[in-house]
Amino acid sequence: MTSIRPFTIDVPQDKLDDLADRLRRTIWPSELPDVGDSYGVPGARVRALAEYWMNSFDWRKVEARLNSYPQFRTEIDGEDLHFLHIRSSRADAIPAILTHGWPGSILEFLNAVTPLTEPESPDAPAFHLVIPSLPGFAFSGPSRSAGWNIPRTARAWLELMDRLGYARFAAIGNDGGSMISPEIGRIAPDRVIGVHVTQLFSFPSGDPAEFENLDGEDYAALEHLKWFQDNKMAFNVFCSQQPQTVAYALSDSPIGLLGWNAQLFGESLDPEFVIGNVALYWLTGTAGSSLRYYYEAAHTTEQPSAPTTVPTALAMFKGDFQSIRRFAERDHSKIVGWNSYDAGSVVGGPNDAPGHFAAEEAPELLVGDIRQFFDRLR
Repeated sequence: MTSIRPFTIDVPQDKLDDLADRLRRTIWPSELPDVGDSYGVPGARVRALAEYWMNSFDWRKVEARLNSYPQFRTEIDGEDLHFLHIRSSRADAIPAILTHGWPGSILEFLNAVTPLTEPESPDAPAFHLVIPSLPGFAFSGPSRSAGWNIPRTARAWLELMDRLGYARFAAIGNDGGSMISPEIGRIAPDRVIGVHVTQLFSFPSGDPAEFENLDGEDYAALEHLKWFQDNKMAFNVFCSQQPQTVAYALSDSPIGLLGWNAQLFGESLDPEFVIGNVALYWLTGTAGSSLRYYYEAAHTTEQPSAPTTVPTALAMFKGDFQSIRRFAERDHSKIVGWNSYDAGSVVGGPNDAPGHFAAEEAPELLVGDIRQFFDRLR
């Protein structure tokens, strides 16, 4: 039950043929004119992405890229978990586990693999990388059991690193991984060297004193959060309450899945990256099981009773969720890195969030921040 088995991706051709047929036979919904994105993801954007998927995207190319890295599966707590395990040639490399979120996948970290494992400078820290697919996501799913919340995933990651022989390691994350990585440090602070994330999801507790002496940047972050809550959080509410209901549509229609997942893929992202992630969900039958993560997070009874104590660093990107340090320091007692970056000059539309997939969009900036943080901890 604890064996680690080599794994190679080989999607059957008939599944790809079925996908192509379904894309060609799409039944498009009606749409009101001149409403922009006020009713949801605009049809023009979904049609453009669908056109790319049908005529330009090559799954075999993505498959070959993933298969160029060592991949494995192992059973932990009743689930077959899939992961990449890429070791550095450096004897002093730091073991690190990198965790994605929804609607992302292991694809979001691929641009950072070589810079992290084989840095050009011998003085820069190098890393042995473990990049798992979340339970219920891609080749780790569909999941077979309920209850895969953040703490349970963190415990599974600890077991995974133990099986790989890593007594101490770094925890790095984005999106959902920015919640799971600190939790690993909370559960096993003696094993985690440091936690590096791109978001610290700490929110106002309701205490009016927390708002005293906040600066203009903090209030701008709160306004952005309020806008997101008022305009873009429907997916969270729905998946927290009825993930199975939407799963029927997403599991039967690739365009339905594309439209649903595209709501959180910024407009400035390369369509190759967007479709690669969506195709990964479709071809593994995990469109529905991945949504259960929101349900489990909303219904968990496991709540932290104290702040984390592991050294923690934030690399925050303009356009993405803006963390507020006062709230973050309430939840994490040892924040030793707090940096903000611009993901680039590309400016998208109202549905954009440049920098959310930082490892894909701005790997040099993110890798540099990761190196700087862990170099201080060596």
